[in-house]
Amino acid sequence: MSAVKTTKAVMSQSLKHASIVARRSHDRGHADHGWLNTYHTFSFASYFDPNFKSFGSLRVLNEDRVAPNNGFPFHTHRDAEIFSYILSGELTHRDSMMGNGATGASKDQFYRIRRGDVQFTTGGTGISHSEENEHTNETVHFLQIWALPWKNGLKPRYHDLTIDEDKKRQGFVTIISPLKAGKQASPAQEQAAIPAIPDTIPIHADMLMGASIIVPNSSATWTIGGHGAVTSKQDRKIYVHLPMTKDGKCKIRMPDGTILAEGDGAFVTGVNAGDGLEIQSVGVAEAEVVMLDSN
Repeated sequence: MSAVKTTKAVMSQSLKHASIVARRSHDRGHADHGWLNTYHTFSFASYFDPNFKSFGSLRVLNEDRVAPNNGFPFHTHRDAEIFSYILSGELTHRDSMMGNGATGASKDQFYRIRRGDVQFTTGGTGISHSEENEHTNETVHFLQIWALPWKNGLKPRYHDLTIDEDKKRQGFVTIISPLKAGKQASPAQEQAAIPAIPDTIPIHADMLMGASIIVPNSSATWTIGGHGAVTSKQDRKIYVHLPMTKDGKCKIRMPDGTILAEGDGAFVTGVNAGDGLEIQSVGVAEAEVVMLDSN
C-alpha cells in the first residue's frame, strides 16, 4: 500500500522519463443497448480500432452499467483472465462449475458481489458463466477487465476478494498479483493458488491491479511492479483509469500535468519496476483510481 499525502502547489516532477498519453472517455467505444450502457477502452464486440487492441497483458477494459433484472446470460470464455470490479450496485455470478446454490452458501460456489468486491475467473480450457443484476431497482456499475494469460489450457477457476474502503483511502491497495509459482507452476501449486503479494488474487500474467480512493487536494503513489512482485522489471505498461462515479466532479492530475476527467484513462510507458507513479486528486469529489500494471 502507498500512503496518501497532501498535494503540493507545484506539479510533480517525478517520472520525467515516462511517456503519458491520455485516452479520453469520449474517444472510447460506446454502445447503449437499453439494458446495458457500456464503454470500451479497447476493441470489443462491434467496436474495433486497430490502435487500441491491447496494452501489454491487458486486453479488455469495459465500464458497464447493467439495468435491474438484466445481465449477461450464460456464455463461455476460454484462455482469458477475467475480473469484475464493482463500483456500485450488485452483480450475481453463476458458472458451469457448480449449481445455482444459495446466496452466502459458499463464495466458491455462488457469489453476489457488491461495492468493494472483485470477482475473478480463469477461463482456461473453458468455463461458462452468467453475470446478472438480479436487483429489482438498482443499476449495477462495474469494470469488466480481461488479461491475456501467460499460457493457454489452464484449469478453470475463480476467486473473489473484498477490499476495505478505508484502506483504499489510505493509499493504493494491490488487489491482483501474479501467481507466485509462475508459468511453470505444478498442479499442486495451481491448486494452492498462492499470489506473489499476500492477500491478493493470483493471476496467470505478469500483471498487477490496484485501486485507491483519493480525496481532493491529496495524492497517492503507486509503486510500479509491486516491490518485486513481477518478473518483467523494465518498460512496464501502466494503464490508469478514472471511473465515472461522481457525475463529473472528480479529476486527477498525472505526473506530467495531464488532467484526467471521469471516464478518462492514460497509457504510461517508459517506466520500470520500483518507480513511483503519483496521482493527485484535483476535483471537488474524491477520485477512485484503478491501476493496471502489466509487462
